[in-house]
Amino acid sequence: MPEAFGCAGWAAPALAAVLARVRESADETGARFPLYADPATGSWKSTTRGSWTGGFWAGLLWLRALATGDPGDRSAAADCTRRLAYWAEQDTATRGLIFWYGTALAAGPGQDSAAAALRDEAARACLAAYDPERGLVPWGDAFGGPRLLARADGVPGLVPLLAGPANGGAAAAYGHLTRHLTLCQSEQPPRPAWQAGTGDTWTPHAAPPLGWSRTVPWLLLGAADGLHCLAEDGGLWEAVERLAAPRLAPGVPLVPRAREGHLPSPPSPSVSSIPSAPSDPLNPLNPVNPLDTSAAAIEAVALLKLAALARTTGRGAMASRAADRAHRILRHLSEAHLSPRGGLLNGCYDAEHGLAPRHELIWGDYFLASGLATLTGLTDPFAA
Repeated sequence: MPEAFGCAGWAAPALAAVLARVRESADETGARFPLYADPATGSWKSTTRGSWTGGFWAGLLWLRALATGDPGDRSAAADCTRRLAYWAEQDTATRGLIFWYGTALAAGPGQDSAAAALRDEAARACLAAYDPERGLVPWGDAFGGPRLLARADGVPGLVPLLAGPANGGAAAAYGHLTRHLTLCQSEQPPRPAWQAGTGDTWTPHAAPPLGWSRTVPWLLLGAADGLHCLAEDGGLWEAVERLAAPRLAPGVPLVPRAREGHLPSPPSPSVSSIPSAPSDPLNPLNPVNPLDTSAAAIEAVALLKLAALARTTGRGAMASRAADRAHRILRHLSEAHLSPRGGLLNGCYDAEHGLAPRHELIWGDYFLASGLATLTGLTDPFAA
């Protein structure tokens, strides 16, 4: 159901601007995958295989194809999705991000059979990686570091992906989701990363750090998809409501800091071409703890999904609060953080290491476009 009320006059032009940026980015990067762009020049840092963000670029290309109906746009999107196949057998829980967001629009409204086959192949591979003793698909070692981690960014995408296959898919999706929700919510604020110990023990892992801006948005997104694709569960709703409540409270900023409640060390001057800004914590360009618009965009999409689910389950008050906050986030991002090129600025890739701290991030662009597509009726909240 379109979420169009209250957004006339700003949502459609904002979506058009983001999709125009997609065309410009495609012209620049060619067969490579854009990762993050310099906020001053708009020039992209790109990768050959897409890393963990490749699915968001494919998803943006599919949003463009759905919006224009152009055969050339559809062909470019389909080609990009095909190039994600390398990741199907890689040991990483980010296959959820790669393959759900890289294939959902293609296999759904795009009716691309090759994308549907790739999605199913990736889902079977992820199901095979499920560890029944730990109750999750481990973080994996494809990007280095400890393999047996539970991380908040290993939840979104992987839940609906796992739920697809028969013979255990739904049970694995439920186990993966609830294991992460239980671990992460065992501390407040929710801790994003845990490392497996002996037996069924888990200990906090240092990275990402406590207070990470994307912890709750990623968990909310995965939980919303779980509520949609799994059998209704009162305990799951209770966990989701507990997770969402602080975000829906009055006065919560629409855009979080990269690490809420903490002030990490300032980044090296060499990590960005942007001149240092005053370290006033209220300054949006604060180099010590910058904003993260990508986290806000993820949260908005998750809240639109939760609002749709809450309406159908008699949770009218929650539906209203979630929809209202999602609308306000998307409008603020569109009016205060969208560049003249149509890119979402002031995203923070990694504040701890000073990596792309005030940049345009490909997943920020994707989730802004996805939220706007829902508001304008281009896509259903659960199309991806």
